[in-house]
Amino acid sequence: MKLIKIISLTALIALTSACAATDRLASIGDTPKLAAIDNPTAQAGYKPVSMPMPEIAPVSYLPNSLFRSNAKGFFKDQRAHRVGDILTVLVTISDKAQLSNKSNRTRSSTNSAGLGGLFSTALTSAIPGLPAATEFDTKSGIKDSGNGAVNRTEKIETRVAAVVTQILPNGNLVIEGSQEVRVNFEIRELLVAGIIRPEDVGADNTITSSKIAEARISYGGRGQISDVQQPRYGSQVLDAILPF
Repeated sequence: MKLIKIISLTALIALTSACAATDRLASIGDTPKLAAIDNPTAQAGYKPVSMPMPEIAPVSYLPNSLFRSNAKGFFKDQRAHRVGDILTVLVTISDKAQLSNKSNRTRSSTNSAGLGGLFSTALTSAIPGLPAATEFDTKSGIKDSGNGAVNRTEKIETRVAAVVTQILPNGNLVIEGSQEVRVNFEIRELLVAGIIRPEDVGADNTITSSKIAEARISYGGRGQISDVQQPRYGSQVLDAILPF
């Protein structure tokens, strides 16, 4: 059964590889195509955000008041607060991790046994040429040594405009934004999504990525350079199934 699954998977990958190769041959000499601007809530697999919400307090209206009961400030500003509004996300990621691990394990054992007396006499009679004093020695040893190290540094500083796609019952905003930049035959993609508080949006209608809850930030690319850096489908299959 497992062999049948491996054969089926290999055939499927080969078919997919053939289709991908056909698409690549058809696009030789052309620049990568930019994705169309679509409504993110209409995309396949889109799910509205659902988070624990506090109880909704009834809105109170004060007579002879100049301000609304749900107003965030005395004066109206242009900060994003409604579905469809746009704000700028300042993406700042500075991550550095260093980890070193070393282990050694050694084990050895030696055993010795001798046969004598009647048992030795009977054994030498059954096996001609065996010495009268027969000894058995066994030795075993195990030695393991392992070293591991991680040294990673990541730093991203950029800006991307995001759209308010949903307002949660407690007033928090769900935002999602994407940016594509094509330089020659390479497209750089930046995706940002998460939940923000309207109070964290600055007066210049910007917010830092560190203030985004449930943040989903992706920075990558596609094109000729990214394609060369990726291993071929055959190498990926071998990496997945080879046990050594």
